[in-house]
Amino acid sequence: MATDFSATHTSTTVTSSTTKVSPIIRFDKSYIRTVPGILKVVQVVINLIGFICAQVALCSLCSESNWFSFVSMTAFWVTLILLIFYLFHVIEKTHIIPWLLVELVYCGVWTIFYLIAALVVSVNGRYDNAWAAAGFFGFVAMLLYGTDTFLKYKAWRTGEIAQGERTVTVTTSQTTSPTSPTYPAY
Repeated sequence: MATDFSATHTSTTVTSSTTKVSPIIRFDKSYIRTVPGILKVVQVVINLIGFICAQVALCSLCSESNWFSFVSMTAFWVTLILLIFYLFHVIEKTHIIPWLLVELVYCGVWTIFYLIAALVVSVNGRYDNAWAAAGFFGFVAMLLYGTDTFLKYKAWRTGEIAQGERTVTVTTSQTTSPTSPTYPAY
């Protein structure tokens, strides 16, 4: 006498998500007080300081300085543009673009680029103090972009959106019946 397991047990899981975004471009300085906002502001400053250090080096036209300048200036402009996009809610308006994934890749690549650039100028920093300073700021930038990569990865894995609000509701219902067989009473 076999019982059908599916007839006695039912389990239902319903997941729904609601995304609330505003299509209005507006200035909102409160982003600067968040952890990602603080990271972006500090990254912009460190990128600029590192670039200046590489440019005042004795051999500012050498390949080491050129590579470091490319890394720091590209990071400066891209991070500054992203900061402006967040401040004016352009990211929220264009929420269809997977901004967290875009920033995850960008920050990850720039972490590696800064590691290479900082190592290159630091190795030659014994000849020039400006290169040593650029190497220091390069390593600081590498840590900042690495932290940003980690935070973007965590947010991307949990299904968050870059700006705006997403609410995920999970409803689970389960109905079970007794699994032990019933015996007639004597």
